[in-house]
Amino acid sequence: HDIGIQIVEKDGQHGAAFYVGGGMGRTPMIAPLIKDFVPLDDMLSYAEACLRVYNRYGRRDNIYKARIKILVHEIGADEYRRQVEEEFLEVKKLGIDPPQAEFDRIAAFFAPPAFETGLSDDLDRSDPDFAVWLDQNVLPHKAPGYAIVNISLKPQGGIPGDASSAQIDLMADLAERYSFDELRVTHAQNIVLPHVRKADLHAIWQSLADNGLAEANLDLISDIIACPGLDYCSLANARSIPVAQKIATRFADLGRQRELGELKLKISGCINACGHHHAGHIGILGVDRKGVENYQLLLGGSGAEDVSLAKITGPGFSEDGIVDAVEKATDVYLAQRADGERFLDTYRRIGMEPFKEALYG
Repeated sequence: HDIGIQIVEKDGQHGAAFYVGGGMGRTPMIAPLIKDFVPLDDMLSYAEACLRVYNRYGRRDNIYKARIKILVHEIGADEYRRQVEEEFLEVKKLGIDPPQAEFDRIAAFFAPPAFETGLSDDLDRSDPDFAVWLDQNVLPHKAPGYAIVNISLKPQGGIPGDASSAQIDLMADLAERYSFDELRVTHAQNIVLPHVRKADLHAIWQSLADNGLAEANLDLISDIIACPGLDYCSLANARSIPVAQKIATRFADLGRQRELGELKLKISGCINACGHHHAGHIGILGVDRKGVENYQLLLGGSGAEDVSLAKITGPGFSEDGIVDAVEKATDVYLAQRADGERFLDTYRRIGMEPFKEALYG
């Protein structure tokens, strides 16, 4: 992110850690930590100081470099941090931070639901399909007797993140009936029902299954993030959706997907990186090669706490070739992985060379 704010706790006090100067696109960068703890009472002033330093020195002579990440990279994180600290001392005098009463007023709109108490955590797992969905798409909730349901919008061979009007109506109905009338859209192009009683999970699963929404593939290789690509976007150089569909079809067997385990695959149809390909365990970038769509394969990215930027393996591939390349990369992983390793862990341990050897000979 240009400015990333992480809520942290220090000595019993909540505050914010500021990361500044990250971004995807043509020049992907990981934001450095600028300040590890800013009291919440100072958060708005500190963010203003970050913006003021950028506004003062940011590049206006080149549209491609008019980003805060370019400034932080050019002057360095230490110098940027020094200037932000100086600016913060002046901004703080302006009194722009909201009073606690305003924070409390806003927080009241996000009060937790009226959770029932005394609910059982027991579940009937006798239906094997339901049990697989539970293990893959349902996550623990902090309230006893409740769970978090992830609805995958990644049917095998379908368009990632797509849903029909009838499916959208169904998800709204399920949220109203089972999740305190709340659902959330994730950056991974899926839907979350955040507050579901465990006693209602089977009924929700059955309703989802009856409507093509019970794909149990959260965080697996077919849970692909893909931009609209050349099919819809005037900026794109290559199509993303057909590639995602072909990969999902190649890995359609759920047992095979679960054998591979957590594997974040992300596809962008141009260098703007709306599909976050730099942050994929496996990333794919569509480019134009003399009027022909070509796809670069990247490995080793992560957008999680263990953040890293993926690296290009080498020459690109055709639309069908990139599907084969992804399969070859997963074959290397299966052959080389140690106990408990994800694809990303194995890549970091063995490096790029075994993958390049399999891909290019």
